[in-house]
Amino acid sequence: MPGQQDFGPYVQALLAEWALIGPYQPYTLYIGGGTPSILPISQLQRLVHGLEIDMTALQEATIEANPEDVTPEWLHDIKRIGFSRVSMGVQSLRDPLLQAIGRRHSALQARHAVKLLQESGLEYSIDLIYGLPGQSLDVWDEALHEALAWRPPHISCYLLSYEPGTRLYAQLMAGKVEETPEQLASEMYQALCLAARQNGYHHYEISNFALHGHHAVHNSRYWDGTPYIGLGASAHSFDGSRRWSNPHSIKKYIDSLSRGHHPRVIENETIIDRVNDTIITRLRTSRGLSLGDFSRDFGPQALATLLHNAAPLLHSGSVLKQGTPAPTLTIPESHWLIADAILRDLIFDQ
Repeated sequence: MPGQQDFGPYVQALLAEWALIGPYQPYTLYIGGGTPSILPISQLQRLVHGLEIDMTALQEATIEANPEDVTPEWLHDIKRIGFSRVSMGVQSLRDPLLQAIGRRHSALQARHAVKLLQESGLEYSIDLIYGLPGQSLDVWDEALHEALAWRPPHISCYLLSYEPGTRLYAQLMAGKVEETPEQLASEMYQALCLAARQNGYHHYEISNFALHGHHAVHNSRYWDGTPYIGLGASAHSFDGSRRWSNPHSIKKYIDSLSRGHHPRVIENETIIDRVNDTIITRLRTSRGLSLGDFSRDFGPQALATLLHNAAPLLHSGSVLKQGTPAPTLTIPESHWLIADAILRDLIFDQ
């Protein structure tokens, strides 16, 4: 999301990109990728109206929000525009931890924003982060149980990652903060899984939990291979056969579209890339990877290779094969925190 001075040109660029793609009525709409709740309502309304989609026909229309931006007036406005769901980044309920990761809101603001969401009648989800600098298991457990007591319809919990180019990463490299030990991260994840299960949440994807009937429709489409269109700087898209991405630079993005050129870079995906995309996305979920669908899409030889790669993992219990007559491969919940390592053993060599 650009700075305040760039809102107008950026929204214009988003609409220009949409025009280049052509008429399209999506199943879902998701406004995110930063802090869209700081976008003035006039610009948000301009963007949604400019897309010329039928908001009433959407299965889900989500906007991301920061707690400090959630007010009764903002909630009223987004409902009027046609949004049905808010995804809010609470992250932590301890002010020192919020300050450590550069968040502008306080724990009190987060609690107040949740109360407003509860009263709004909108669907909503909250995000929490564990493995924060200096966060103990007890502190995480305390935040987790308070958040679950609110009974949010949906909750996403992520292990903190140190991304190159961020302030946190620079602090890590300078020795000012330490990465959470693997054992502690594992204990935090197990505490999360147990608490969510005890409170009636379905753990349907590595980081996502939902009460019955409240799964995130939009996000689930990323994991089942449904095509999607992403607009904006750094956005990614998939049309069912091709993937492309936009530049990270907002200036480059706006400049290209002001000249009538789409700035996207199309990825030259091989059949192996598609196979690996399928393995990685499906095995992030509790539904897992259907072996019948995999054989249909990629052929019996690809299925044989997958089962060969999976054999030692099946033997160790890191991967499970379940169901007849339509078997699936799944990674058990107890192993989801190390899913990346498991997936590395499953994916095909180029």
